[in-house]
Amino acid sequence: MRAAVIVFPGSNCDRDLAVAFEQAGFQVDMVWHKDAALPEGIDIVGVPGGFSYGDYLRCGAIAAQSPICKAVVDHTNRGGYAVGICNGFQILTETGILPGALLRNAGLKYICKTVGLKVETSDSAFTQGYNAGDVIGIPIAHHDGNYFADDATLSALRDQDRIAFTYTENPNGSVGDIAGILSENRRVLGMMPHPERAADDGHGGTDGTALFRALSGVLAPA
Repeated sequence: MRAAVIVFPGSNCDRDLAVAFEQAGFQVDMVWHKDAALPEGIDIVGVPGGFSYGDYLRCGAIAAQSPICKAVVDHTNRGGYAVGICNGFQILTETGILPGALLRNAGLKYICKTVGLKVETSDSAFTQGYNAGDVIGIPIAHHDGNYFADDATLSALRDQDRIAFTYTENPNGSVGDIAGILSENRRVLGMMPHPERAADDGHGGTDGTALFRALSGVLAPA
């Protein structure tokens, strides 16, 4: 199994994400934002958290125009797996891979703490290691994590069981308490909380480990 972790100027969770993948059995390729293609044989792309391009213009907007993001779009259009975490979620919405947008937190403050997440569906490669209704503790660290989508998009997400996680206590004003969503084919996950920061006992919690283990179970060679 091979995972590609994209690195932008300002990424600060790329190594954490790589370690979480490696602990789940993946070989990891770190891929620079100016590369025009993903390595051959990649099973999943990870777009990490951080502050790509210093969050100038709009979070994720500049990164979405980078050469590697064109390759990521092509990868997901072919049915490839991808996960975008925090800034990575912002980038996935800016590319159009996932619907909606991430706005400034309702309280206009940067938030960094562990929050409760409710698992809304176990019907995906990312969430099948949990049971629907489980509550897990995952850290957040963001200033623009307020998920917004229009009514039609929200209806589609709900009707198609594509809301992966919701906040038990909404920290940022996200519509419908949404913390993470799935693509139409359920092979792309975007989420603001950081499961890679909850995948090691030394971090104070391991509730994110099941996400990476579930992916390895799906993507492991038969």
